[in-house]
Amino acid sequence: MVQALPAGYLFDPADPRAPTSDQWARMTPAERARVVDMLPAEVPLELMPPEGDAHRKAKRDALDALDGFFRRVARKIYLSSELAVFYPGEPRFAPDLLAVVDVEPHERMRWVVDHEGKGLDLVIEVHVAGSRTKDHQFNVDRYARLGIREYFLFDRSRLRLHAYRLPATPEGDLSRPRAYQRIVPQAGRFASEVLGLDLLLDGPRLRFFAGNAPLEDADERIARLGGMLDQVIAHQEDAQRIAEELAAELDKERRLREEEQRLREEEQRLREETERQLEQARAEIERLKAR
Repeated sequence: MVQALPAGYLFDPADPRAPTSDQWARMTPAERARVVDMLPAEVPLELMPPEGDAHRKAKRDALDALDGFFRRVARKIYLSSELAVFYPGEPRFAPDLLAVVDVEPHERMRWVVDHEGKGLDLVIEVHVAGSRTKDHQFNVDRYARLGIREYFLFDRSRLRLHAYRLPATPEGDLSRPRAYQRIVPQAGRFASEVLGLDLLLDGPRLRFFAGNAPLEDADERIARLGGMLDQVIAHQEDAQRIAEELAAELDKERRLREEEQRLREEEQRLREETERQLEQARAEIERLKAR
């Protein structure tokens, strides 16, 4: 049921949209908070149809790689996947992957542009099946019109990467419709100014590079750390074996020294006993001579 709310805003559950910027400006903070809570966090299947494991894995790997990298470099950037996005007065949409720079990366249920004070900076879509027109034409026009700086389309079915960027314009210049320009690859790499990274295809995978270093996804980090752990365990086992061999050698050396000391003591005892017996023999000879 359509609800009439302050500032002339109408909320239609069948087509939920954020207020226009003019309506938002006329609302009180409490009214804005109410509207944000009303906007649904869930996304219907027609906006986010399932496209199988290849689609799911491509999104997961890309998000894992970026999230891990930006956590390590401590850069403030918000990343999400399939999050409901609400631009003022526009139908909602849910990109496969989105990025917004210079905002707090805390958890969110939805992205409401006027509430956040900023629109998206980058969108990555992964096409595996379904409507090619949506990703290759409709989204190119729509994301440019909304002012999303960069749009990357990973066509997983054809193993191609398409990249777009809005050209630089004077601040506040709205005299011309916004339209993307294609990003020209250099040695197969597409530079993202938003991320400060390069994107390229590595077989069926979308990879990100910081300079010449590829970003690892979660599976690759787990495999690498697992390998390091195996090496540590192997080194521990080697160290334990060496320690045991050294202890055995030291014990052998100790026993040899103890035996050597025992032999010295026995030699000393025999020498003293011989001298004592010799002295007794001399005394007995002297006694016999004196008779």
